[in-house]
Amino acid sequence: MRHFGFLRHYAFSILLLLSIAVGIALGLGLGERAQALEPLGQVLLNLLFTAVVPLVFFSIASAVAGMSSAARLGKILAIMLAIFLATAIVSCLLMLIGVLSWPVGVQLPMDAPRELGQRSGGIVELLTAGDFVQLLSRRNMMALIVFAILVGLGASAAGEQAEPFVRFLRSGSAVMMRVVRFIMYYAPIGLAAYFAAFVGKYGGELLGGYGRAMAVYYPICLGYAAIGFSLYAFLAAGAGGVKRFWSNIIPAMTTALATGSSVATIPSNLAAADRIGTPREVSEIVIPVGATVHMDGSCMAALLKIAFLYALFGKPFAGVDTLAFAVAISILTGMVTSGVPVGGFVGEAFLVAVYAGEFPQAAAALPLLQTIGVLVDPPATMVNAVGDNVASMLIARVVGGKRSTSGNGSVEIKEEGIGNRE
Repeated sequence: MRHFGFLRHYAFSILLLLSIAVGIALGLGLGERAQALEPLGQVLLNLLFTAVVPLVFFSIASAVAGMSSAARLGKILAIMLAIFLATAIVSCLLMLIGVLSWPVGVQLPMDAPRELGQRSGGIVELLTAGDFVQLLSRRNMMALIVFAILVGLGASAAGEQAEPFVRFLRSGSAVMMRVVRFIMYYAPIGLAAYFAAFVGKYGGELLGGYGRAMAVYYPICLGYAAIGFSLYAFLAAGAGGVKRFWSNIIPAMTTALATGSSVATIPSNLAAADRIGTPREVSEIVIPVGATVHMDGSCMAALLKIAFLYALFGKPFAGVDTLAFAVAISILTGMVTSGVPVGGFVGEAFLVAVYAGEFPQAAAALPLLQTIGVLVDPPATMVNAVGDNVASMLIARVVGGKRSTSGNGSVEIKEEGIGNRE
């Protein structure tokens, strides 16, 4: 039954991979004649770019506006956000070392779409727009995010007077998520057409780049889970914590792999936290919140895609400013796409929009990045979900201090059992 569950939850991803394979076969077989299919692929790009701006605005604004009820969490909330950020930075730095040590991707002579032009890379142009209407352009995505956060904070600060507006933001977010789902029904056709035209024009050189990308991502991602999570558990609860973590987390790991969803893993994650001994006052806050904002695996995948983008257009992925910006955008991408259906596709559209000033041809690379997203999705989801559990152990240690630890520095094991969860 577990095998059937895996197939059911990953059926769409498998369908996308099959459509890409069909497109590659058509491109190799038809050659330049496959260019006739390019308009079908362009339809998918246009639909995604049209949806990503309102989706990002409503998702972020509604999330920030809804945080007013979390003000009472105080110390737990502050520490949770700090640890979430710290683990995301660590995961990104590990992937950064990987892509710098083993270059990914392949350079291709891609043509620049006519509608994209160069933008200044200055901080003012990056974070702000000169007019409200300019926020509606995907080339001002960072400015849109800043504005969405301000709108959410304003709605939260307005209290009861803003309740109708907050409901509007939540409704808008729900509607746009459905819109993205509808667009993705067309994705198999669009991706097959795009890859047929792309391979027909450039040949099959891209496959080697994908192979190098996977050779970097899978070992680092799984190594981070094995070594990084063990280290976090040790810092939280000593050697005993490491043993309890790994002896109880396997059901949550398999659930994440089988469902492809951090949210669907919440029940098994909470059950594992009970058996590990994490206080419920921490786990029942951290794990549900982490399922929507804590995405170490997705952050690592975003950094891989950025490095792939640089390789694709033959630009060196180097320099402190370039690398620091890539890490920041990777973390932000994980937060932006969390809780969004087919969030990886939205994340790739977000990356392309952010780097439009750096690469005017970036829009044409969107399906190539989306393919990476499909290939890395299972291990990324597993790291996302399981990372919430070990983060709750760290947070419990910091919040509780000596009162939540035993004499040897370990988190006390609560003998309540998973059946007593209320």
